[in-house]
Amino acid sequence: MTINGVSTCTEAGTEKYEKFQTGIGRRKRTLVQYDYRHTDGELFSCVKPTLNECRAARDKWLTVKRGKEDKR
Repeated sequence: MTINGVSTCTEAGTEKYEKFQTGIGRRKRTLVQYDYRHTDGELFSCVKPTLNECRAARDKWLTVKRGKEDKR
């Protein structure tokens, strides 16, 4: 999902995600890295335990973003 630390999610209105494991031995946890490129080009990125939690965080971010745009 990244090249040299830069997100490959470049097309507006798209999302990319991948699962990865962190931890040692039995303490491994599976997490999801999530990137969403908004239609205005701004990137939203997060890491959560599930894809649904990532999308919920994105939706909350979009709600706040829309609120800021309405006040202009």
